[in-house]
Amino acid sequence: MTTTVRRTELTEFLRAHRAAVSPAEAGLPAGPRRRTPGLRREEVAVLAGVGVSWYQWLEQGRDITVSGQVLDAVARVLRLTDPERRHLYVLAGLNPPLPTEPAEQTVGADITRLLDGWLPNPAHVVDRYWNFVAANASARSLFGWEDTIAGNCLIDFFTDELYRARYPHWEQVAPTVVAHYRHEMTRHGPDDGYTAVLADIAERSTEFAALWSRQEVKPPNATVKTLLHPRVGELVVEGRMLHLPDRPDVALVLHTPQNAESAARIAELTAALAAQPC
Repeated sequence: MTTTVRRTELTEFLRAHRAAVSPAEAGLPAGPRRRTPGLRREEVAVLAGVGVSWYQWLEQGRDITVSGQVLDAVARVLRLTDPERRHLYVLAGLNPPLPTEPAEQTVGADITRLLDGWLPNPAHVVDRYWNFVAANASARSLFGWEDTIAGNCLIDFFTDELYRARYPHWEQVAPTVVAHYRHEMTRHGPDDGYTAVLADIAERSTEFAALWSRQEVKPPNATVKTLLHPRVGELVVEGRMLHLPDRPDVALVLHTPQNAESAARIAELTAALAAQPC
């Protein structure tokens, strides 16, 4: 988007949203009948705590200095949603803030359908820190989550003997896991949640601490894994992490068998789980 186009879009965006907010919605008296709907420019400026001329220049797309704090005030007056607020940042030439996330990481019926629809193949959901959120039956069996709810996938990978037993090439996989985690931390932005996970695992795993010190960063692209399951034997799967646009707080991890033998064994495993009494 060129600067000219961006400023034109900014003008149209602010005008449209200003027109969509009634004086009553903004806490202003209705007053006499207005010739045009919505708020006046000077009303937006006063409610946002900025100068009238400054807001007029902003709406006209002029080359002025803006800050996130001021844009947030304008977004509040115009009753913008979180995606609209982030779009305003972009149009104003600023990096958008991180999306607002739900207070609790839960999955609804839509994501549950995604997990179950991926059967017989494994699929699970983690939050931004890789804390376990949900999984289908195949993933629970594949990774040993059948009897207990998993904790943090990064911590468990380095501290739970079950993971080492599942991964015959654990030493080769571990550096990639760490590099992926650093990428995800950078993507979301470091915060207290990441600090807590890193402090916990660094105390419990010298192997992780050594790998973390390498400062390697890799995006979580599709990764082929060889896993050993105690019931069905060797499984070769491709794991892929997918970020959901409407749920930036969680990621969907899908596993796809890479050969006919693995597909048959996973199907056998899932069928056996389905046959078990509840």
